[in-house]
Amino acid sequence: MKALVRSLLLLLLLALLAASPVAARSLGFPAAWKIDGLIEQTCRLTPFYDLCLSSLKSDPTSSAADIRGLARIMAGSVLASASHTLDQIQELLSQAPDPETEKPLAYCAELYIPVVKYTLPQALDALNKGQLGFAVYGLSDAGREAEECAKNFSGQGGGSPVTQGNKLVRNLVDVTLAIVKILQKGF
Repeated sequence: MKALVRSLLLLLLLALLAASPVAARSLGFPAAWKIDGLIEQTCRLTPFYDLCLSSLKSDPTSSAADIRGLARIMAGSVLASASHTLDQIQELLSQAPDPETEKPLAYCAELYIPVVKYTLPQALDALNKGQLGFAVYGLSDAGREAEECAKNFSGQGGGSPVTQGNKLVRNLVDVTLAIVKILQKGF
């Protein structure tokens, strides 16, 4: 419990420092530490630290982002990953797979199309408007649909040809939801 309180206090301090570069410099923190500190502390509160860190640091806008901005960046990563997975599904379908694979792929496409076209863009819009509950709902739905796609291949010995895409979408959703929950707690 003490470690959690300490982590939350440190996160709050880092958020305040991120909001004020002058305060960070006056306390002797290098600007890079201030930015990396916020990203690292935020990612430590997620289930997939390395995925969180690599996703955020790969986006140049993360260096100036607050926690809400980090949540938006991660939600954008979910959308990009889901879009890539849908593209992969559609490519596999166009290659005329065997009927055993075609049916589950078509089902996965039916799951991913509304997620990419509607659900995730609406979740991003909700994040931008501060409607965190709606954002959580949309993000959670995207994770459930990726899970459902993966389960659809469970009867096949070779597994899903989009296993990695489904897993990445689910993990990115989990990271994003953890960051949104930080926002819901008022940080």
